[in-house]
Amino acid sequence: MDISMVRVPGGVVDLRDDRRGARWRVEVAPFLLGRYPVTVGLHRAVARDPSGGSTGDAVPVTNVSWLDAVDVCNRLSELSGLEAVYSRDARSGEVACDRAAGGYRLPTEAEWQYACKAGSTGYRYGEIDDIAWYAGNSGDRAHDVGGKAPNAWGLHDMLGNVWEWCWDLYDEEVYGSYRIFRGGSWAERERGCGATVRRRSHPTFAIDDLGFRLARTVP
Repeated sequence: MDISMVRVPGGVVDLRDDRRGARWRVEVAPFLLGRYPVTVGLHRAVARDPSGGSTGDAVPVTNVSWLDAVDVCNRLSELSGLEAVYSRDARSGEVACDRAAGGYRLPTEAEWQYACKAGSTGYRYGEIDDIAWYAGNSGDRAHDVGGKAPNAWGLHDMLGNVWEWCWDLYDEEVYGSYRIFRGGSWAERERGCGATVRRRSHPTFAIDDLGFRLARTVP
């Protein structure tokens, strides 16, 4: 299996939640992040119950829930001889994360935003039509990964094409188990495709413009 990963250098990122008026700074350790979102082809190769919503192997996989994405990360770790990052309680179904494990995982929200911006300071790392498939140019569908220009660190499709699940809870007190996804999609209007846009849904939620990207902790 060919999984192209980019080494993201460590640094700091400023996050914000406009709904609550909250802002906070997070230190990000160096980590590995997939050059592209997980594709239908890779998903078919590793998933026990493959889906994807498309027949093109190079299109980002969609219609995968957060729980599906966690399972694929563990399955890929197993097939690659790496220690699984996630475990699930048999009774409660709660997922625990061992960040010290060397296997595949979802990026945290801080990692995702930090990697997306790649040292840039604006809402996007380039002109939207150059870097993203969104409602204004997608033709109402997802496109093969890598078709738009990457950011400064060589990461493609960080904005547009498909939303991407992150590890983090959105707001446990208000939304319970809802998880965060980032990045915009082929169905999203221009203003919704930006490095700081935050969305959330239940971990069982799946739709045709939501996928995920692989990360790994650097030993």
